[in-house]
Amino acid sequence: MFEPSDHPRVFGLAPGVDFPAALVAGLRDKLQGHPPDAMARVDLIVNTRRMQRRLREIFDAGPAGFLPRIRLLTELDGLVKEVNVPPAVSPLRRRLELVQLVSMLLEADPSLAPRTSLYALADSLAALLDEMQGEGVEAQAIKALDVTDQSGHWERAKKFLTIAQDYLDQSSTQLDSETRQRKLITTITGHWQRNPPKNPVILAGSTGSRGTTMMLMQAIATLPQGAVVLPGFDWHMSSAIWQDLDPQNLPQDHPQYRFFHLMQALSLPASKVENWARAEPPSADRNALISLSLRPAPVTHAWLKEGPHLGNLPEATQDVTLVEAPTPRIEALCIAMRLRKAAEEGQTAALITPDRMLTRQVTSALDRWNILPDDSAGMPLQLSPPGRFLRHVAGLMRRKLDAEALLTLLKHPLTHSGADRNLHQLHTQQLEMAIRDTGLPYPDKVGLIRTGQKAAKRMEQPQLFLTWLDWVADVFTDNDIASEHPLADLVSTHLTLANAIAGGQGTDAENELWKMNAGEKAQSVMDNLATHAPAGGAMAAADYADLIGALLSGEEVRDRDAPHPNVMIWGTLEARVQGADLVILGGLNDGTWPEAPPPDPWLNRKMRKDAGLLLPERRIGLSAHDYQQAISAREVWVTRAIRSDEAETVPSRWINRLSNLMNGLPENGGSEAWAQMRARGTWWLDQARALEAVTRTPPAPRPSPRPPIAARPRKLSVTAISQLIRDPYAIYAKNTLRLRPMNDLVQSPDAQLRGIVLHQIMERFVKAATDDQTLLTAEHLMATAQDVLETAIPWPAARMMWLARIGRVADWFVTREAARQTYASPVAAEKSAHGMHEFTDIGFTLHGYADRIDLTEDGDALIYDYKTGNPPTKKQQKLFDKQLLIEAAMVENGAFAEVGVAHVAQAIFIGLGAKPVEIPAPLDEESPAEVLKGLHRLISAYLKPDQGFTARRFALSDVFGGDYDQLARFGEWDGTMDPVPEDLK
Repeated sequence: MFEPSDHPRVFGLAPGVDFPAALVAGLRDKLQGHPPDAMARVDLIVNTRRMQRRLREIFDAGPAGFLPRIRLLTELDGLVKEVNVPPAVSPLRRRLELVQLVSMLLEADPSLAPRTSLYALADSLAALLDEMQGEGVEAQAIKALDVTDQSGHWERAKKFLTIAQDYLDQSSTQLDSETRQRKLITTITGHWQRNPPKNPVILAGSTGSRGTTMMLMQAIATLPQGAVVLPGFDWHMSSAIWQDLDPQNLPQDHPQYRFFHLMQALSLPASKVENWARAEPPSADRNALISLSLRPAPVTHAWLKEGPHLGNLPEATQDVTLVEAPTPRIEALCIAMRLRKAAEEGQTAALITPDRMLTRQVTSALDRWNILPDDSAGMPLQLSPPGRFLRHVAGLMRRKLDAEALLTLLKHPLTHSGADRNLHQLHTQQLEMAIRDTGLPYPDKVGLIRTGQKAAKRMEQPQLFLTWLDWVADVFTDNDIASEHPLADLVSTHLTLANAIAGGQGTDAENELWKMNAGEKAQSVMDNLATHAPAGGAMAAADYADLIGALLSGEEVRDRDAPHPNVMIWGTLEARVQGADLVILGGLNDGTWPEAPPPDPWLNRKMRKDAGLLLPERRIGLSAHDYQQAISAREVWVTRAIRSDEAETVPSRWINRLSNLMNGLPENGGSEAWAQMRARGTWWLDQARALEAVTRTPPAPRPSPRPPIAARPRKLSVTAISQLIRDPYAIYAKNTLRLRPMNDLVQSPDAQLRGIVLHQIMERFVKAATDDQTLLTAEHLMATAQDVLETAIPWPAARMMWLARIGRVADWFVTREAARQTYASPVAAEKSAHGMHEFTDIGFTLHGYADRIDLTEDGDALIYDYKTGNPPTKKQQKLFDKQLLIEAAMVENGAFAEVGVAHVAQAIFIGLGAKPVEIPAPLDEESPAEVLKGLHRLISAYLKPDQGFTARRFALSDVFGGDYDQLARFGEWDGTMDPVPEDLK
């Protein structure tokens, strides 16, 4: 196939060339005149499965003939029959061993990292060990690192790396994947040195970014019938430029660095690198422009010399569009619009970006036109229905069941997927409403059954619901695991619980959990974990749940048949092996493309360099190579967002270089070409704005509905009068529309609940202290509070905080209560102190409960009301908060049967907040008779047809806080606007 050569055989293909198609064309061209079976004797080694698949598709397209032996770099077994290396140990097994090591490290030194980073540290450690093996760096090199001028963290990291490597060396005789790959390649190259193969061996598509791969490339390039084909080789960097570069100074972030490194290792001048095929890039002039813009820093002076020779730049960039969107959302919308246009015109179009957030936004924008792009990254398994389901089930094992976790799982589409799914959904809705109504923050068996029985009384078929609820109580409760257990037991428990939840009540019914692509992938992950679980030792349920999340996040699920065939989303790696009519480079901002190097918790840059490991710049160099290939396509879009959600962004360094070069060449039309690129992008930005344009709807006015008299409330509580004064609209919504706010599913110990519990404590304490004076102590108050809180408050932290708050006021309250009981005795508390007052002339009833009413020996009444916060001032009571004034008027009119008609001597708010205080009602300034007259006038006014229920008439604050603010569309109007009355029928 190849003529004898006195130098290593290295070929290249220019950026922008369809690499797989040109590779096949070159193979066929070089085998012209050879027997047809010559192709079958070619060993063709490629670096990705996608490349392998694409090559097979090209050969299948014809003409008919033999196929070469297409192998992957990671699957070289059988390349040389005489070479056999034992199989590698499972990567998961190694990972579990490392998890145990990192766990012991964190237990020994918790200051190193939080426990939540256990699996991230294990992954980074595994990646580092793989890199050490791939680059041929021994553990001794790490031990020899000089860290005397480094922080103590690096000393600890170095010691642990040494321990980890020694442990792995001694833990098993089996090789891990990277060690096996290096040993296999070393053995193969050694055999080739003794017995060179006679058949052609070609390695194509790799940049040689890893040491093991570079070793294989060097060996193949020197074989008698061996060759290396480089993707995206820059032919516009002349031999003189390559010769001027110092191997010590060429930065690794240059796109051609890996090729330069290969040529240096092979002592091969750039002039000896041949073009593999007669395949021209879409625009040689554009390739020259991009090449010059990326010229390495040591020879950037070439801009001044070579720039004027670039030719007509507007012509070179006529198929390049630059979109500089104001926000990521607009960027995504512009990309989606262009992809839609390509789909309509039958073009193949691809978005290339490492920014997964941008790809999700583009996918969402395309959904409006019912276009689903073919995303090469697929969906992370952890975000698929089975992945989410398994993570939720694992969550049941790590913590006490709460209402949110229960309803989340009950509503999951894979729960109860065996049979009677519709009935299960109905029962789930009924249970949710019951939990919201009665409150059940931490469901247990007793609480679920009790709540369900109350709800079942209102159902047509209660027995079906109760039978289903028994299944829920049995399966979902009491699954939290407190102590450590062997990983194998945790996996078994997890799978048993997952199948029980997915199967539903009919345990024999076949469920949907392990079906479809996502289910099969999830089952594969769980089966693999179950197989290697003995290597994981014992762990806590919380660590196990984190492990499940980490394992699922490392897998992807794709459905090749569903997406649009001509609209693709590629990662930068896929861009090397595919071809498209339109290529969109998205997210070209620094930190996104190129991506910022990830933090390394083990070795800093200097330590990496001293040990001979890969530097962070290598990743930037690979991204730069991907950029150089992608921007050389036939039609190209370059997009970026000027501002992110947080701050202004910085353009990618490659865009900055291109801008500086072009705008510095006005004689070549560079400034004009740059302006034209931006103008084409601006046109699409205008289209996006037009698509998003909306007809402005006038804001809603401040409502003041006037319902019919018959629909207006005829009965209100004492506490509702304050709301009628401050926010009449809320009274209208609650009593006329009969709307009630739905309680939160995730209940919290809020101020309302704190007030209810405080009233229970005080009622119980005061009653006990009245019956037995020896119990009138702060100790008994605290004991009563603790007893009530244990029963009523399931949140341990809230119990402790509230008990502490009561403790701060206990002595003050007991002292004041002792004084109160010297001149009066309690006769009615909240449950028994219910009163009603009729305004017979207007047909209105006022009712309410008093927290506490005492009677003196003279028959005078004393009214008390407990407040957990700051009580209303006297001025507020006179104008708005008239609760005690109204209760006093009701007592004097005999509204409370337990008290009868009595003169009210005092009405006092007892504030039990941070600063305990007593604030009396201004009875001397506003008598009970005047209060009733004023209340009569207020109620009468709202029973007149021309009186509207104005929203937020005297609101306490301008912030959202009312239950009906959203219904009133508060925010579209404010308190400075006049209300707009509306007569309702």
